[in-house]
Amino acid sequence: MIETERLLLRRWEEGDREPFAQLNADARVMEFLPQRLSATESDRMVDRIQEHLRKHGFGLFAAELRRERRFIGYVGLHVPGFQAHFTPCVEIGWRLAAEYWGRGLATEGAKAVVRYAFDALGLDSLVSFTVPANVRSIRLMEKIGMSRDPAEDFDHPHLPEGHELRRHVLYRLRRLQRHED
Repeated sequence: MIETERLLLRRWEEGDREPFAQLNADARVMEFLPQRLSATESDRMVDRIQEHLRKHGFGLFAAELRRERRFIGYVGLHVPGFQAHFTPCVEIGWRLAAEYWGRGLATEGAKAVVRYAFDALGLDSLVSFTVPANVRSIRLMEKIGMSRDPAEDFDHPHLPEGHELRRHVLYRLRRLQRHED
């Protein structure tokens, strides 16, 4: 478990499945992903996240508001399951319910996960990627000290040629370039 001033980043619980399904069905949250998820697809994603946590000892942590004890999404680490010029790697990622955007919660959680990745896990670097139009996530990547080399941008291999979301920007953060808070 990782604690911040306002968040608990923890293992997933059964009670997280319903609010996670609602989040994954929200067009605003899923705007830069290929499709919204059904409740069944969302449950399968939780199962994959839990398996990743068991396999690697780290993963996408359920994000909960500390005071309210309310699930709001996830922030954490993931080993991408595709091959690209930058894999194998560890990705930092986040997905919060839209009603919690604009409060600095994703940034707060991501900064804590960066510290965990470098200090507790001893990782040397992290990546994050998204489509160029996802300016909110790009701003967050920059706030946590990540930088982009446009030469490393890539076409996501899980999306077909010509898909509007295929092109992705890649951001990196190396342990040595990390900015302390």
